[in-house]
Amino acid sequence: MKFNGTDLYAALIHELKNDLGLLSLTLDGIPQQREREHDATVDAARLLCQSVVDRLQQSLLIYKAVDQPIRPAIDAWSPQDAVHEIRDRAAALARGRIRVEAVLAPDVPEIWFFDRDLVEMALINAIHNSLAHARSMLRIEASMTEGCLALTVRDDSAGYPEHLLAGVAENAAFQATGTGLGLQFSRLIAQSHDNQGRRGELRLHNEQGAVFCLLLP
Repeated sequence: MKFNGTDLYAALIHELKNDLGLLSLTLDGIPQQREREHDATVDAARLLCQSVVDRLQQSLLIYKAVDQPIRPAIDAWSPQDAVHEIRDRAAALARGRIRVEAVLAPDVPEIWFFDRDLVEMALINAIHNSLAHARSMLRIEASMTEGCLALTVRDDSAGYPEHLLAGVAENAAFQATGTGLGLQFSRLIAQSHDNQGRRGELRLHNEQGAVFCLLLP
């Protein structure tokens, strides 16, 4: 019997992700006691646990992408439904600490074609970053840009550091830690979406806070 370290490594990541997912559900079930120190500690543990779950999921996808390209399961989805459902998930994570909004531009079509699961994973990663740094507001937006569906996470934090903005603009590799890992993951997801030779893009900029945008052709 040949030992396959690659498959074992992937299976271990998957198992850890599932175990931490159960722990996250347990933490979600702890009621708030209206004691500031207690509630803040539980919220911090819950967010950290969910962030680790997301990081493991990202690591598994990136690990698999080393040997083969990501193949998105493209289907027809409602951008409006997606944005509102992600808004609700972000609000549940925020637990009232900051204001969470959803905004759709009037020109967004009723249907667009993309991999809903992959796109949601990328947006939730950006939302975790916003929850860690936003002062009072987080907004999920859908609009049309250059003929693409633009799904945006915007906050009122101090913004992205210059080296991250430059890395996205130059399509450079990111550090495999923290925000860099999440951005690498999101860029892979964006670029896996292709329509008649036009590939998706990840764009970042600062505008009274951090602005994370996935362009889906």
